[in-house]
Amino acid sequence: MDEYTRKNTVVLCGVAQSEATFSHENHGERFYRFPLSVRRLSGQQDCLWVLATMPQLKAMEPLRCRRVKVEGQLRSFNNKSGQGSKLVISVLARSITETLEEDRNCIRLTGVLCKPPVLRRTPLGRCICDVMLAVNRRYGRADYLPCIAWGQVAVAVGQMGVGDTIALDGRLQSRQYTKVLEDCSEVRTAFEVSIMQLL
Repeated sequence: MDEYTRKNTVVLCGVAQSEATFSHENHGERFYRFPLSVRRLSGQQDCLWVLATMPQLKAMEPLRCRRVKVEGQLRSFNNKSGQGSKLVISVLARSITETLEEDRNCIRLTGVLCKPPVLRRTPLGRCICDVMLAVNRRYGRADYLPCIAWGQVAVAVGQMGVGDTIALDGRLQSRQYTKVLEDCSEVRTAFEVSIMQLL
């Protein structure tokens, strides 16, 4: 396991919701994506995007409704093709295998705070902190990953500053929100890392 892999590891076990569709091509390699449904302990489902190559997917055909284990890294991409820019978060698969394991959603990241943490309280008084973490990868690039912390972890993260290093265990989650536009509103999905503990 190299330095970059140690700083960004993801393991997901869940059910593929559809067949993979073409996403993009990079350095002559074509990537495909599919949504993976992973159940939380609460019973709520996270629907997470997985990127994979065709050789990885061939052994999984047909993919839809298959229970799979994905090991890889969390990646971000700033999509500027529409109005404004949109941060696209997905899991780049290193391996995909069929599994009988229970649903699993584990992520370990080490990165640097690239924006000041935003610490606030919910209407019920619980502390919550939003942070943006920059995680280095090869060739001088980095992934910019939104993270959220709760309770005492939120208080600890809220006391950190830009440039501080954070190592964490957590899970990748999806949540829906309503975006109000000029003439309408639309439901969108945001992805973020829920910080369970600092390492």
